Amino acid sequence: MLLLFKDRLVIASNEEIQLNILQKSHYSPLAGHPGQEKTLKLIKRDFYWAGMNQFIKDYVSSCQKCSRIKNNHDKKFGLLKPLQIPSGPWNSLLMDFITQLLPSKNFDSILVVVDRLSKMEIFIPTYAAITSLELAQIFISHVSSKCGLPVSIVSDRGYLFVSSFWTNSCQKLKISRDISTSFHPETDGQTERVNQILEEYLGMYVSYHHNDWHTCLPLAKFAYNNAEH
Repeated sequence: MLLLFKDRLVIASNEEIQLNILQKSHYSPLAGHPGQEKTLKLIKRDFYWAGMNQFIKDYVSSCQKCSRIKNNHDKKFGLLKPLQIPSGPWNSLLMDFITQLLPSKNFDSILVVVDRLSKMEIFIPTYAAITSLELAQIFISHVSSKCGLPVSIVSDRGYLFVSSFWTNSCQKLKISRDISTSFHPETDGQTERVNQILEEYLGMYVSYHHNDWHTCLPLAKFAYNNAEH
């Protein structure tokens, strides 16, 4: 007989079972070593046991890999320049690059695309020397073909995002651009936070030589999108 509490399965005072649930919700590549609060929220979706809050927080705080790789991972990233709330999902996007990665297959960079409303994201392996034409092709292939054309895109002042070709392409597609300035780089601070989470994830699961990170991106995407933000 199963006992439910608020639609969650009640786990008896069996530390072995509790640890098994906790390990799968923290260590698994599908979870991505989330912090204390996110691990707790993941487990609370399906399970309940007396004293679970402190049990989970104590366990996560003792994770050696988290302590070694993460740097102030519970920090709240605020915006100095608040952005208007989008009217719908995938209407307003954040875009940024993670660069200077060790080569993985033919890739050395990641294009990060975040939907500002749902916080869903797309991680696209690429390389630092791409042209503005290639950026447009990647955007059409990986983003707009699946999620539709956005109304606006927020980015930094990277040379690709201010190039004539990208600017003209956005104008033709009727996509407005919000470019962060040197005075307000936090315009796209949410992307910086996603970048940090992704870099921490890759640090947890890539091989010793860091030459297989592109194979981890689908799991990283699932782990990020499955967590509460």
